[in-house]
Amino acid sequence: MGKIILFEERNFQGRSYECMSDCADMSSYLSRCQSCRVESGCFMIYERPNFMGNQHLLRRGEYPDYLNLIGLSSGIKSCRMISMHRGQFRIKIFERENLSGQMNELIDDCDNITERFGMSECLSCQVMEGNWLLFEHPNLRGKMLFVRPGEHRSFREMGLSNTRFMSMKRITDLCQ
Repeated sequence: MGKIILFEERNFQGRSYECMSDCADMSSYLSRCQSCRVESGCFMIYERPNFMGNQHLLRRGEYPDYLNLIGLSSGIKSCRMISMHRGQFRIKIFERENLSGQMNELIDDCDNITERFGMSECLSCQVMEGNWLLFEHPNLRGKMLFVRPGEHRSFREMGLSNTRFMSMKRITDLCQ
């Protein structure tokens, strides 16, 4: 079980809202969100409502003004709790949208899909088991995208236009 406390102002000031599950739109609880404290678990925070746009993984800890540093200067608009997965991890990555083009299957982390598979980019995926983070650049750098089991046919539809993904990491014990 996770718990995040979101605050309207920096440095944990202003009105607050406690959240222990997914929240698709913070505007019904806070006029804006500029700082937060993760008391337990692990959360993805998003710059737009409905889990869209730039996102960032937050582990247990305090984030008094961290949002500006990670590029969410407009604040948090939605958040998603990440449940821990125990067991196997499997993801199919595709070079093109709509689960097309070159396909490769992963069961472990991948620092560079070009070096490992000769793929120029990943524009869609199908997660069979586990939760994964996809990264814009090799070596787990750049913008990230959280994907959970299911088909993810277009990253553009998830609010990340012109973003291709080049490395992947399983979410294992990050949130302990």
